[in-house]
Amino acid sequence: WKYDVMDITMGYCVGTRPPSCLILLLLKLLATLSQGLPGTAPLGFHFTHSIYNTTVYENSAARTYINSQSRMGITLIDLSWDIKYRIVSGDEEGFFKAEEVIIADFCFLRIRTKGGNSAILNREIQDNYLLIVKGSVRGEDLEAWTKVSVQVLDMNDLRPLFSPTTYSVTIAENTPLRTSVAQVTATDADIGSNGEFYYYFKNKVELFSVHPTSGVISLSGRLNYDEKSRYDLEILAVDRGMKLYGNNGVSSTAKLYVHVERVNEHAPALHVVAHVPFSLDTEPVYAVVTADDLDEGANGEIESVSIVAGDPLDQFFLAKEGKWVNEYRIKEKKPVDWESFPYGYNLTLQAKDKGSPQKFSAVKIVHIANPKRDTVPVRFEKEAYAVSISEFSPPGVVVAIVKLSPEPLDVEYRLSPGEDAQYFKINPQSGLIVTAQPLNTIKKEVYKLGVANKEGDVKTQVTISIEDANNHTPEFQQPLYEAFVNESVPVGTSVLTVSASDKDKGENGYITYSIASLNVLPFAINQFTGVISTTEELDFESSPETYRFVVRASDWGSPYRHESEVNVTIRVGNVNDNSPLFEKVACQGVISYDFPVGGHITAVSAIDIDELELVKYKIISGNELGFFYLNPDSGVLQLKKSLMNAGIKNGNFALRITATDGENLADPMSVNISVLHGKVSSKSFSCRETRVAQKLAEKLLIKAKANGKLNLEDGFLDFYSVNRQGPHFDKSFPSDVAVKENLPVGANILKIKAYDSDSGFNGKVLFTISDGNMDSCFNIDMETGQLQVLMPMDREHRDLYLLNITIYDLGNPQKSSWRLLTINVEDANDNSPIFLQDSYSVNILESSSIGTEIIQVEARDKDLGSNGEVTYSVLTDTQQFAINSSTGIVYIADQLDRESKANYSLKIEARDKAESGQQLFSVVTLKVFLDDVNDCSPAFIPSSYSVKVLEDLPVGTVIAWLETHDPDLGLGGQVRYSLVNDYNGRFEIDKASGAIRLSRELDYEKQQFYNLTVRAKDKGRPVSLSSVSFVEVEVVDVNENLHTPYFPDFAVVGSVKENSRIGTSVLQVTAHDEDSGRDGEIQYSIRDGSGLGRFNIDDESGVVSTADILDRETTGSYWLTVYATDRGVVPLYSTIEVYIEIEDVNDNAPLTSEPIYYPVVMENSPKDVSVIQIQAEDPDSSSNEKLTYRITSGNPQNFFAINVKTEDSVPIRDEAMSSLPTLSSRHHPSSSQNKRAVCMSSREWPLL
Repeated sequence: WKYDVMDITMGYCVGTRPPSCLILLLLKLLATLSQGLPGTAPLGFHFTHSIYNTTVYENSAARTYINSQSRMGITLIDLSWDIKYRIVSGDEEGFFKAEEVIIADFCFLRIRTKGGNSAILNREIQDNYLLIVKGSVRGEDLEAWTKVSVQVLDMNDLRPLFSPTTYSVTIAENTPLRTSVAQVTATDADIGSNGEFYYYFKNKVELFSVHPTSGVISLSGRLNYDEKSRYDLEILAVDRGMKLYGNNGVSSTAKLYVHVERVNEHAPALHVVAHVPFSLDTEPVYAVVTADDLDEGANGEIESVSIVAGDPLDQFFLAKEGKWVNEYRIKEKKPVDWESFPYGYNLTLQAKDKGSPQKFSAVKIVHIANPKRDTVPVRFEKEAYAVSISEFSPPGVVVAIVKLSPEPLDVEYRLSPGEDAQYFKINPQSGLIVTAQPLNTIKKEVYKLGVANKEGDVKTQVTISIEDANNHTPEFQQPLYEAFVNESVPVGTSVLTVSASDKDKGENGYITYSIASLNVLPFAINQFTGVISTTEELDFESSPETYRFVVRASDWGSPYRHESEVNVTIRVGNVNDNSPLFEKVACQGVISYDFPVGGHITAVSAIDIDELELVKYKIISGNELGFFYLNPDSGVLQLKKSLMNAGIKNGNFALRITATDGENLADPMSVNISVLHGKVSSKSFSCRETRVAQKLAEKLLIKAKANGKLNLEDGFLDFYSVNRQGPHFDKSFPSDVAVKENLPVGANILKIKAYDSDSGFNGKVLFTISDGNMDSCFNIDMETGQLQVLMPMDREHRDLYLLNITIYDLGNPQKSSWRLLTINVEDANDNSPIFLQDSYSVNILESSSIGTEIIQVEARDKDLGSNGEVTYSVLTDTQQFAINSSTGIVYIADQLDRESKANYSLKIEARDKAESGQQLFSVVTLKVFLDDVNDCSPAFIPSSYSVKVLEDLPVGTVIAWLETHDPDLGLGGQVRYSLVNDYNGRFEIDKASGAIRLSRELDYEKQQFYNLTVRAKDKGRPVSLSSVSFVEVEVVDVNENLHTPYFPDFAVVGSVKENSRIGTSVLQVTAHDEDSGRDGEIQYSIRDGSGLGRFNIDDESGVVSTADILDRETTGSYWLTVYATDRGVVPLYSTIEVYIEIEDVNDNAPLTSEPIYYPVVMENSPKDVSVIQIQAEDPDSSSNEKLTYRITSGNPQNFFAINVKTEDSVPIRDEAMSSLPTLSSRHHPSSSQNKRAVCMSSREWPLL
């Protein structure tokens, strides 16, 4: 295929401007290609949708068209198309046929069921078909495809079927009302409302009801096995659709067999009376057991009573004997092993009846007590007691308190015989153990006491540890110590060691040493080792020759130290440790040269401090010529040879003389002798005094004094070791004291003061109660004298104690003193009021009047005065009861109502009137039981009812269950129901259950509401009470809209002139509905289409009218989708397609294709040369063929002419241009450019 593009271009573009030419070229090219390509459809040839959803009812007759909510088909772009539709797939059974119907510019696709087919549509087999439809144009290669989904709608062509058809149940005769006892099941293969059905009883049944939709059968009446034990019920299932169509045919029937069984309602109950047999019984009975069962017949008979637990040795059995039918006795099969079970056996009993099914009683535990042990085992609170007391403890000091648990009323404690029992004693009533004699004289660290009850079968041991006390004095190993020491020993030399020991333990036995001397001694003692050593140098010459002093040994004990002393003598030995000392030194004198030989010149004298030491003298220098002689013993210096013979008339001699005691040399002294020629005085010698003799005398005097002092200490005595004074009480000691009985244990009562003038242990006072503490209520601190409460006092038991308070010192011998102290126990509010009964109960009528006295409670208080006065009050928050505070009489204070509250548990308080301290009280429970009186009417719950009922429910259906509450008991609480108005028997009520049933069919169209009045009445005697309630029954309309509105045609055509006024009627559509009433009333509406909003429809008449001014030139036709909808509860509708054509009116002027043309013509062109063709169109439908042309201006010379009518135009090149007018030249123009105006007019009226 070929196309001459140039030809096309020239045919359309001659005399036009280039832009217009290009657009025309492209449009023509696209149209040509779209029509000329083989195997393709033009752009406008297609179905309106790629898939259509349609419906058709199953079982539809032949030539039934399927229904679609949208237009199916193809819009005719070319009205000459002859379209053919064909189903190409999806209809293997050949149910459907495709047809085509052309209306205006649309070719409808219509699908119907075929005729002559033995098979029909069956939704239960196939509910959907997907058809592929092909559309084609005859004579042209144009095709289009679409899908059509055909939904097969259900018809009520099936009936419900039961499966299974027979049912059987067994229920107890005491089954509660409204209990579901069975459920029947039916099925219907239809769907939606077509598959709905109701259950109901074939015959009238009072004791049972069936739910219309679930098939649940419930109990609506009381069963009685004795009246009837089996019920045969026949249940029907009715299709709702059949009822609506007026056909009451029933699809199937089911049978239900209800078997009633007698109920074993009550389990047996056991009652046990246990007792302890006498020891002489040959067949001891340990308990009597009775069993009862409230059921009747076999259900109430006791089959057995057995021991199910607690008898591991199989020693007991139950013997059925006694005067009652179900009386049993627990006996022993063999001698009971009480040794293995000293506290007895706990047997578990259980009874079973003969009912079906059997019921068992609750287990009952019976305690079989050991006849040999009729009391709770008594034991000491501790298996062993361990205490400690001071070694100083005098008689009467508290050691321990032992207690039995539980403590018998006639308790008596005893010390078991034994060596240690003599040192202690026990209070037989309180168990208080005290010392019986001083323990410091007994050299024993641990005492063990056995304590037992009076029978001696319960025992315990008390171990008493003696706490070491400082009661021993250190003892030296020697009665005295002596030692000798030289004066020459160095400082720190050990002289001797003293040693002492102490029999006490710990710090009480630790010893320290000290020197007890008033004088300063050159000795010190190590306080821990007892070693005595020198502290300074000893000097025999200036110090005492003998030291006598006392060494003291002290322990570390408390509160005081024990001390002992020993005499120590230390003698100092003399040692030659001093050099002689000259009395005079530096002597000088003069002698004549003729001094005689042997003459006494002078004498030297030296003193040696050491005792008994002799001094020798000698010249150590200056006598080398031998002129002098010194007497070694006397110290006299003499002239040994003559000076004159030696020719010495004048000269000097310097002699150095020393003295010695044999060991030590004195410091040398000088004697200077001058020899003169002439006479010399005898007193010419002189010396310097050293005062050695005076110093020696002073030292000897000091030594003599020191010896005198030391001798004074020889008579030192320990004035503190003698116990001279006995202890005595302070003057403030009272003769009596008053204490409150409620003083707590440990409280201080009185501090007793006592003194002892001795010092140390001799003056240490210890306190004790030696007598009068009968109930062991008191204790006195041994050290401080603080009297305290040891055990609780009870004035009600004893109100006076006479205590013997004894005091001891710790001297040796020990001294003591005593005084009597009277303790008056004053009453304290320590007793709560006690009610005479553990609890109270009373039964009264609920109708008892206000002020009625119902009971008197009484409580007593052992205290005195206001502490023992009792006042009563009700603790429970109640307005119904009150109590007389003085007498304890309880009375009614407000109206009673058993139905509001059947019993009251009142807490009654009895409180004393203590004026000081906390008041005491006790509480008792008073239970008040109200006996019923028929004073309450049945009350509906709720007070009124409102139910909605479908109008097609079957007769016999329970539409409501009434419920009442009557709190009265017995017949007064049993309610019966009745209908005051039953609307001519349309409703009925079960008198026992309150179930309201339909007894006649309902019809919504006849009556929509019923107001039932129901009465509930009890069986009270002598007067029965009743109440009324209202049940509003609203009948709910059931969808009986069985038929869909239908139009006689699937589409209609109408027309209207353009520019018609709004509201102009176009056409009328009419639909029909075979239903009656509102279900058959039809309303019309426009819901779709191109003309939506341009047209209105009267919803009653179906008249379609214009809603706007229409313009054919804008839109020449419209499609509308009109709905016809009925007024059913579930509205049904159908549609019709409406085509409206707009008729033309000459209301538009012709228009040229271009406002200005620019043709070109050669000069000298001959006449009638075609210059240009003017293109003009008129939008009105037929005006184009009636257009006329004329030149109105610009042609004064008449050079140009134009064809007046379009039909006279000269064809130029293309036949398609034949309708265009031709402008031709007549003469040569006188100018190169000329402007001409052309006028076009139509020949339709009005001329435009």
